[in-house]
Amino acid sequence: MIKACVGEENFIDMTPNRSNNYCCGGGGGFLQSGYKDARLEFGRLKDEQIQATGASYCVAGCHNCHAQIHELSEHYGAHYHVVHLWTIICLAMGVLGPNERTYLGDDLKEVNVFHPESAM
Repeated sequence: MIKACVGEENFIDMTPNRSNNYCCGGGGGFLQSGYKDARLEFGRLKDEQIQATGASYCVAGCHNCHAQIHELSEHYGAHYHVVHLWTIICLAMGVLGPNERTYLGDDLKEVNVFHPESAM
């Protein structure tokens, strides 16, 4: 689905991937557990995996992963963008509103901008 939205030439898969992919370390309530240092250390492997792709964006399927991976990017200094899967789908469909572009970089902030007032 992501390849269909962003184009095969813009898709970089992680290694390992699918059922062998690494956990980000933020799920199962750990994001809210209060053990930030441990959570960030558990997430180090995921951050290294993402950085190894050289991609400027990481697509996250759930809110916990999004929040954890965004924090990992900042904590370990990579500063890649982290976007929700629904953001990519809506962007590709041209229905992502201007106020829903918080995590997009400057290269995507104006792509397919939908202005509700112009639809009337």
